[in-house]
Formats: sequence, structure tokens, C-alpha cells
Amino acid sequence: MLVEREVKTMKGAKILIETLKNLGVDTIFGYPGGIVLDVYNELFNQSDIKHILVRHEQSAVHAAEGYARETGKCGVVLVTSGPGATNTVSGIVNAYLDGYPLIVITGQVFKDLIGKNAFQEADICDITKSCTKRVYQITSASEIQQTLDEAHFVATNGKKGPVVIDIVKDVFSGDAEISDQTNETKFDYILNTDLPVARIINRIKNSKKPVIVAGGGVNHSKADKQLLDIATKLDIPVVSTMMGLGTFPQSNPNFLGMIGIFGDKSANEIIKQSDLIISLGARFNDRITCMFKDIDLSNKFIQIDINPNEISQFIQASESYLGDIREFLHSIKNIECEKFSSWCEEAQSFKTLNIKRERNSNLLHSFEVIRKIEEHTKDKNITFTSEVGQHQLWAVQNLKFNNNRKIFVSGGSGTMGFGFPAAIGAAIASPDKTIVCITGDGSFQMGLQELATCMDYNLNIKIMILNNGYLGMVRQLQEKFCDGNYSQTKISNPDFLTLAKSYGANALRVTTLEEIDTALNAAFSTDGTFIIDFAVEPMEVL
Repeated sequence: MLVEREVKTMKGAKILIETLKNLGVDTIFGYPGGIVLDVYNELFNQSDIKHILVRHEQSAVHAAEGYARETGKCGVVLVTSGPGATNTVSGIVNAYLDGYPLIVITGQVFKDLIGKNAFQEADICDITKSCTKRVYQITSASEIQQTLDEAHFVATNGKKGPVVIDIVKDVFSGDAEISDQTNETKFDYILNTDLPVARIINRIKNSKKPVIVAGGGVNHSKADKQLLDIATKLDIPVVSTMMGLGTFPQSNPNFLGMIGIFGDKSANEIIKQSDLIISLGARFNDRITCMFKDIDLSNKFIQIDINPNEISQFIQASESYLGDIREFLHSIKNIECEKFSSWCEEAQSFKTLNIKRERNSNLLHSFEVIRKIEEHTKDKNITFTSEVGQHQLWAVQNLKFNNNRKIFVSGGSGTMGFGFPAAIGAAIASPDKTIVCITGDGSFQMGLQELATCMDYNLNIKIMILNNGYLGMVRQLQEKFCDGNYSQTKISNPDFLTLAKSYGANALRVTTLEEIDTALNAAFSTDGTFIIDFAVEPMEVL
């Protein structure tokens, strides 16, 4: 339905900003350049949308994703052409694989120069076709409003994800009409209408040992409450993927841990012993299926996912539901069958299989650091982010998550350099909340220039560096598969305290277990950005 309003004529750059306002956009992460000067001029002349200036375009995309994860809104990025555009690709891949909505707006050279290798020309449309939900190129100012409306819908519906809008420079100075109309027309989006709810309910009733796997889709669907209700009603064990952590309270006795190669042995054993797997928005990719190589899970695998491409991609599903997880859980909420309490009790006994971490030297160990961070934050409403490496796995294994405590990790892409800018995005979205970034010395150096962004916007981010002097995850793999030939994994670092001081941030170094409490008390009682450099055992393994 179209409700006609006033039609105005204005420059393309202004149409872009006005359309973003109409879509509810209040924050843009970006980095300026010559091609997009007109857009930055329009940003300067308004106050409804704030622009966050990062120090690298990849960080802009990760920060926008952190913002999207924290708010549930669509993150928006604005960069210039050529290297400005190509620098966004790693961030786009990350958002695509983990399913978070972004609109990445890239400037492009003049229309008549496209394909002529003009200065700072890059074919970002072709470059990003494989890692976006959709790619658009705008060559006329009259296309801006409709394209942005459609792009926003595509990014935020179905399995969410990034879209790229490439805009040639001519467009920003060109005149076109913009309509102040409410457009309620929906773009094409089709889900399966033949949903086998009755068959799935029957499978649950006839099972003896069902297990629910909570994946990232539960988070996207905001189905936490519905998951808790059904698991409690039927007393079914719940396990989680890494991306699903926090969707089911880990303090709940029905929670049995994280599955996968770096998950809990108890959780993996439950998958093996179960007779029905109810997968809620979990991709079951190779990081999970590698733990069940000798077991055929297909005959007991029921998959619920909003993305048709995920159904039976890794495991052939015996039943599948293509649709929203919250709607699915709502449709089975009245199921009547005996509780699975005896199976849940049996599953609890598998916890004895879990590894008990112990020191292997007198040096500070990473798991001790994370457990202390858990002690200091367990009653607080906190968003954690993590970089990629051993520290990420120490974090997900030793922190506890629920609706008020969540962690943003790079799941599908495993992007070093994600966690710190993602923390920036979360801090921009929730300025009154403490954001904690767990990082390693290697990962932190992928984006440490964003300390300037933290200081510019006075962000309340606590950066916990687990500093072992190695690319720890790769070093651990070299120990196992390369006879301990540590090729190019021992790294040098700056003095992180001196670095923090140069940016105007507070920092402390911790070398012993006894120093941790004092440092954490200082970090969490100090406003603004605070770095703690934990010197940890270099040869610690997961």
C-alpha cells in the first residue's frame, strides 16, 4: 500500500542520506575519500545520523556488524572507491557467513570511466558477488531510494546478511525526485509453506533420547524464551554451537555444553547417544561434523532453518522445517508427551568426560585469566567480543552466557581482527554498557590502530590481551602436525602499555595470578578504554 506524500527534488548525495534516515539508520561507520566527498558533505550538514570515523575500512565493517549484533538493526558502512571498497571484503565475508545484516555503500568512479582502469577503480560488484546476499550498482540518482529500500529489506529478512551498493560519482551530484511516501510493498521473499510440524511433533513424542542443538539462528530469531519454555516443559537436554552460546542460559541444568571440535566432550557425547537431534538454526559445518565422522546422524537429524541453502548441506535431514525458529517453537509449544527427565539425568553424567584444566608451568595460564574475568563480571550485563585464536576458545569454554551476557565471535570466517572493532560497534550501540574484548597479542595487532577510535568517542571497552608471544592456535597445530616446527608463529609485539599511553588509554600488565584481581578491579572501576596485558604461558594448549 502506498501512502502518497510530498515529492521533492534534490541532489543524489542528499537523497542517499534522507533515504537512510527514513529507513531508521542512526549510525554509519566509515572512512572518507574523494569519490564520496558529496556524501560526507551532506553528513556534515545534518545531525540525525552520526558517523563513526574508524582507521581502516575493514574495521568499519566489523564495527557495523558489532553494532548490528548489539541492536538487532542493520549496520551501515560508507567507504570510497578502489582500495576503500576492497578493504571491506574480509568484513563482508564475516557478516555473510555468520548472517548479520549490513548495507555497505561504496563509491565508484565516474560512469563513463568504468572498465577503463581509472584511478582507484575496482569492480567491487564482481568481487563481492560470492559473499553478499545481493549486489547493486547505482548509475542514476533516480535509483537511490528504491535500491536502498530493497537492499535494506534483503539484508534484514530471511537469513540476514550483507548487501553492497556501489554508486558511481556522477550520482551524488545528479538531481532526482525523492518521495516522502510510506512504501509497505514487500519485495520477493518466499518460504516453504509445506511445513511438517505434525511429523516433527510425532518424532519427538516417539523418541527416547532427544537433544536440542541451539545455533546462531536462535539468536537471529530472538527465540531464547521459546527455547527455554520448550526445553523446560519437556526436560530435554540442550547443547549449543559456538554461535548459539547465550541463547540458552548456561546456569540451567538442562544445558550440557558446546558441541564441535573445541566443544565439551559431554555435549558431543550427547549427540552420539541421542536418538533425535533437533537442530535450531545450526549449520553443522565441518567444525562440528568432524567429531562424528564415523557416525551416520542423518536418520535422527531434524533441521529447522530459515535459509534453504543450509538444509541438508552437511548432514542429510530426515525432516526439515524451512522458516523462522521462533515461529517453529511457537507451533510445537502445545506438544503433550512424557518428559525426558531420565534421559536428561543420564546426559548430566556425561559431564565427567569434560577435561579438567591444570597448570603445566608456574606461569600465568589463560584459563585462569578467563575464569577470573568471569568472577568479576558474572552478575553484570556485559557484551563480550573475541578475536580469533586460542583466546577465543578459552573465552567460550570458561565464560558463562545468558540473555544478559553474550559474546560476539567470528564463527564461519574465523577473522583475526574482528573482535576489537566489533567491540567498538557494540560500545557505540550501548554507550552505558561495559564491553569486554578478549584478544590475543597476534589478533590485537590486526586492528590496534582502532584505539584512536576508542579515544575519539570515549568508549567503555575493556581489552584483555592474552599475550603469549605466539600465534597460539597455529603454533598448537604445528606442535601436533608438524613435529613442533614452529615456522613463523613466534611473533614480536609492541609494549602494549606504552602503546596505550600513546593513545591516551589506561593500561596495566599482569604476570601472576595474584595480580589479576587488582588489575580487573582497576579496569572495571575506570571509565573509558582500559587495556590489561596478561603475560601467559606460551606453550599452553587447549
